[in-house]
Amino acid sequence: MAASDQVDVAKEYREYLARFDAEYAGSDFGVFVKHRGRLVKKMRADEFEPIYREFADIAKSYFDSLDRGDTINDVVVKLLRERAIELLLASPV
Repeated sequence: MAASDQVDVAKEYREYLARFDAEYAGSDFGVFVKHRGRLVKKMRADEFEPIYREFADIAKSYFDSLDRGDTINDVVVKLLRERAIELLLASPV
């Protein structure tokens, strides 16, 4: 079972909307805002889910790799940071 199967995506989406509204109140769905130097779109639930699941899977893989002592690929770190920005989350790396 993937890490993202263990999360409540609906709860994560509600938290994402709360974060978005706290920073960019009044923004409609589909509108782009500048967040941490990048344009980020306010996503609907169907857009949010695959991005969140990808983020959760990458984060789990990243931390599993650290636990094993593997070398971390810079591309993985960059992707994890990009997805965190899109989700208005603090990057775990």
